[in-house]
Amino acid sequence: MSGIECEERDGIVLIRLRGEVDLSWSQQVRHAVLEALEKNPAVGVELSEVSYIDSSGIAALVEGFQSARSRGSRFALVAVSDAVRAVLELARLDRVFLIVADPAAVAGV
Repeated sequence: MSGIECEERDGIVLIRLRGEVDLSWSQQVRHAVLEALEKNPAVGVELSEVSYIDSSGIAALVEGFQSARSRGSRFALVAVSDAVRAVLELARLDRVFLIVADPAAVAGV
């Protein structure tokens, strides 16, 4: 089962994703990320429970990254699962995104 949870924690908004991030709900992910960035200076997307991500899910994360950069906000991927890391490495996006192990690290970005 896929899902999105948002919480404020340690001065950041943490968006927790779980399940498969694919075309069927990547727009919800996109909306959650962009909405969090509109209201907060630091956003982390936790991906530890994501078992699969397709190009639409990656595109939602890239759009979040670009939005954060244009606003001067902090944005990071948190606790990335092996499945997501493999896709990021394949696309060489592991060199673009800030990837941290702990949500508290986003506040210091």
